[in-house]
Amino acid sequence: MTAISGREAAIHQDRAFLGHPRGLAFLAFTEAWERFSYYGMQTLLVLYMTKQLLRPGHIERIAGFGPFRAVLEHGHAMTIVALASAIFGLYTAMVYATPALGGLLADRVLGRTRTIVLGALLMALGHFLMAFDQSFLVALLCLMLGSGCFKGNIATQVSSLYAPEDLRRADAFQIFYLGINAGVISAPFVTGTLAEKVAWHYGFGAAGVGMLISLVIYLAGRRHLPPDPPLRRETEKAARAPMTAQEWRSVILLLCLLPVLAASIVGNNQIFNAYLLWADKSVDRHLFGVPFLTEYLVSIDSVVSVATLAGMVIFWRWWKTRFKEPDELGKIVIGCLFGGVGVACLAAGAAIAAASGQKVSMGWLLAFHILNDIGFANVLPVGLALYARAAPRALAGTIVGIYYLHLFAGNLAVGWLGGLLDKMPAVQFWLLHAALVTGAGVVFFFVRLAFGRLLSGEPAEPDLAEVVAADAQETP
Repeated sequence: MTAISGREAAIHQDRAFLGHPRGLAFLAFTEAWERFSYYGMQTLLVLYMTKQLLRPGHIERIAGFGPFRAVLEHGHAMTIVALASAIFGLYTAMVYATPALGGLLADRVLGRTRTIVLGALLMALGHFLMAFDQSFLVALLCLMLGSGCFKGNIATQVSSLYAPEDLRRADAFQIFYLGINAGVISAPFVTGTLAEKVAWHYGFGAAGVGMLISLVIYLAGRRHLPPDPPLRRETEKAARAPMTAQEWRSVILLLCLLPVLAASIVGNNQIFNAYLLWADKSVDRHLFGVPFLTEYLVSIDSVVSVATLAGMVIFWRWWKTRFKEPDELGKIVIGCLFGGVGVACLAAGAAIAAASGQKVSMGWLLAFHILNDIGFANVLPVGLALYARAAPRALAGTIVGIYYLHLFAGNLAVGWLGGLLDKMPAVQFWLLHAALVTGAGVVFFFVRLAFGRLLSGEPAEPDLAEVVAADAQETP
């Protein structure tokens, strides 16, 4: 077992913040402001591209856009909707591909803290560069690289607040995601209102300010976090125990589950892409008789998401006092089934609207958000907890970064699927998403039956080769 410092032991035992270490509060608020900046910008992105940036008079100003567009189109001209969706999908996919590189940078070169600070500065720069047409592609590059440095490593720091056997970890990640959604609630109201009522560039500037606030909170709370582990290039100089056969099997299984996780998120992540474009044209956007901007749908989703995340934390705490709590894979199965039914509500609303000749009622969208967010609460934070727990300590940043590759693949799929919005009826479009999410849940169900013990953290029966090797070492 790896020795820990007195500071780490004290942090592991700390219960000052809702029964959790104080560091969780600082990390949650850091992530809340980072998500304010990220989702504030992402909420604007597709609408900004379709309404202004990709139209004549603006598209010609984007530095390097001609070759970039040629790569996306592969010789087949795209509509503005399809082009915007492709850019959105590529950008959001790369945001979740770069954490693997950020994990390697933290594990081998800079350490977690300096990598997170670098990521925050790059993201703030990216948001400010979005204020200019010419620097659009450079801004996206800064945001992709910055998120890669920031995202996986801050999640690893959440996990490091707890001892390996501490069951509070999954609960902590749900609280962490509450912070995320708290930031998302306000972001569309602030950035959306500035963009629509003043100018798009003011909305992007507000996102940059949010990122700087995130960095200040993180630096203020650094003393409540465990010290960074030694860089892997340093620990490799000393003798280290090799990974066991069970650890290798667990890592391989976690890698194989990434495509299934990717399918599980397409309904949720379409909220920032085709969902907004569809709602802008096809939904009766009145809530209690009051009209609202399309961007505010993201805030509505975030309010519901915070409520359901808090509800799930309370529910599972209550449940385990009376019954056996499902493991992480069991919760993911439940989440996928709820998410699939939620997306099916959009198909039902579109079918009724098509039959009646009217716009889709907001009731169907609210049903979608409630069911989808119950699913979200049991998939993304729980999946992150699973990967953080199963990761070998020396590879923690890298494995958590690899976890985000499912969001890379999922967002690529979201971008490609979004291009089908103007090619197929809305009913079929949303049923396709519902089938993907539900199908992922079915796969997870059978994976749990076949490999549940492997990912449970329970010790497995040792391999014969390992027993023989151990006996040989003990023989004088």
